[in-house]
Amino acid sequence: MAEEEDDWAAAMAEQAQTESGGDDADEKVEMEQFQTGSPLDEGENPVNFDVIMDVPVNISMEIGRTSINIRNLLQLNQGSIVELDRLAGEPLDVLVNGTLIARGEVVVVNEKFGIRLTDVISPAERLRKLS
Repeated sequence: MAEEEDDWAAAMAEQAQTESGGDDADEKVEMEQFQTGSPLDEGENPVNFDVIMDVPVNISMEIGRTSINIRNLLQLNQGSIVELDRLAGEPLDVLVNGTLIARGEVVVVNEKFGIRLTDVISPAERLRKLS
């Protein structure tokens, strides 16, 4: 397990070095901070997100969708091809509990698939989609 983590860490380091133009200087990325006074904050107390940090969620990667009738579904077998609504090379959707949170591209490290996020949906946009 530790060896797999080392492989992924090496892949991420290589990506960071490539994106920074080969410079070894560490580049810090600032994360959006949750601010008090947001729509989630009721009253004067700051929002405490610690209570939800250990709640399990389902994360899935979607390469595409299609609709077929039951007759065609029952005829599927090994070797069948199902046409999806996406073109080759388009980003995959990253869904958490069925809600789109990001898009990304497939990467392979040590014969295991992963997703490199290329576009993360902003928290404000995610909240807008919920309502």
